[in-house]
Amino acid sequence: MRSKNDEGMGRIVDVIVTRTGQFRAAVIDFGGFRGVGSRKIAVDWKALRLVSAGNATGIIVDLTRDQIRVAPEYKAGMPVVVIAAPTPDQPTAGSPAVPPPI
Repeated sequence: MRSKNDEGMGRIVDVIVTRTGQFRAAVIDFGGFRGVGSRKIAVDWKALRLVSAGNATGIIVDLTRDQIRVAPEYKAGMPVVVIAAPTPDQPTAGSPAVPPPI
């Protein structure tokens, strides 16, 4: 997975769905080297875009590495904090956007 700025963003390791079966977030394994020192981050499903170029298909996330780096870690069994891409009316500096808990 890549950022819109073409930064490496990790890989999707899980998907969170609502009680009604709607996709809510992708859990990405971010940072570290070969799984050592990495963290899992829940990213809003709406912040992901599937793109294709020729025979290749990939996922772009509308967040930067810095926004992911400061995001709260996802831990199974704990309350989930999902980070979202900033909307036009939100400032891009500071903490990532956090929608209401699911």
